[in-house]
Amino acid sequence: MYTTFYLIGIGLFVGVAAWFLFIWAVKSGQFDDTEAPKYRMLDDDDEQAKPAKPTKPVNKNSP
Repeated sequence: MYTTFYLIGIGLFVGVAAWFLFIWAVKSGQFDDTEAPKYRMLDDDDEQAKPAKPTKPVNKNSP
């Protein structure tokens, strides 16, 4: 009977330790994608380039 409680305690300890290690790894950037940024420039943009705003015509008759 004591062995069951002992194994449950060890199991909970290992589970909580694994959870804390996972949280630490996520916060420290271990799962960041390092491959995608170099391929991002090859992606086609769906947006078309916006045309430049027309400038006001210069009135040569003004002082």
